[in-house]
Amino acid sequence: MIKIEIDEHSGFCFGVTTAIQKAEEELRKGEALYCLGDIVHNSKECERLKRLGLITIDHETFRNLHDAKVLLRAHGEPPETYETAKKNNLHLIDATCPVVLKLQQRIKKKWEQTAEEKRQIVIHGQAGHAEVLGLVGQTRGEAIVIENTRQLDNIARNKNTYIYSQTTKSLEGYKQIAEAIQQHISPDCKTESFDTVCRQVANRMNGISEFAKAHQLIFFVCGKKSSNGKILYNECKRVNPNSHLIEGPQEIDLSLTDNVESIGICGATSTPKWLMENCKQEILNYKNI
Repeated sequence: MIKIEIDEHSGFCFGVTTAIQKAEEELRKGEALYCLGDIVHNSKECERLKRLGLITIDHETFRNLHDAKVLLRAHGEPPETYETAKKNNLHLIDATCPVVLKLQQRIKKKWEQTAEEKRQIVIHGQAGHAEVLGLVGQTRGEAIVIENTRQLDNIARNKNTYIYSQTTKSLEGYKQIAEAIQQHISPDCKTESFDTVCRQVANRMNGISEFAKAHQLIFFVCGKKSSNGKILYNECKRVNPNSHLIEGPQEIDLSLTDNVESIGICGATSTPKWLMENCKQEILNYKNI
């Protein structure tokens, strides 16, 4: 008998769950609700909320919007977003994740406290990612973003350096890059690194690893834009080469399930449980179970 298991620890993190609950609560009022950017990096969940009435807009549209209600997603926003909202009489439903909000405040405070120094703020993260844009905004665009050690030359060697991480980066990856930056900076300068990786995300690494080892075949369900998803999927692939990245049931190569007794379905912090359930059902239908 084939075993198909959904990882109980996969699915929305606290920040995403809260943002979606706030969106659904507002939509039930029957009023127009805009969301600044995709509410979550998962196209299937975005499509579901669109059917409920959520209108996703970009920053250009936001700047030209007046007298409306706008949801800010869990990723957070830079200060200018709030300034625009005030100027345009926009009512904000702020669903910024508390972990991200605290990190924004820490970066802004450090940037202000060290203004008289010859210093630089460095953020380990994905350039252009929604959360990272919000973090860089706390420094009025001065922070330097690097994703790997090949970009170390973007960091001045002769400045005091304060290092932070995008919350959804891997803990091990951040430790490695922070160490590389500290070695890169002149010993005459001060370097401080702050572990700002979200533990709810980081703690999933070991769990996803054990889950992937426990099955012959893994389907990792994840949106293509998910930074956290890429990290968790790569861990699945590392421990179980028979791991496959899919966005939804329509992407499952069902022939892979032939002659397999144990299948695991897991996902990112941006993957809804209902989507993983749909993937399981697709396999069950194929197997006539």
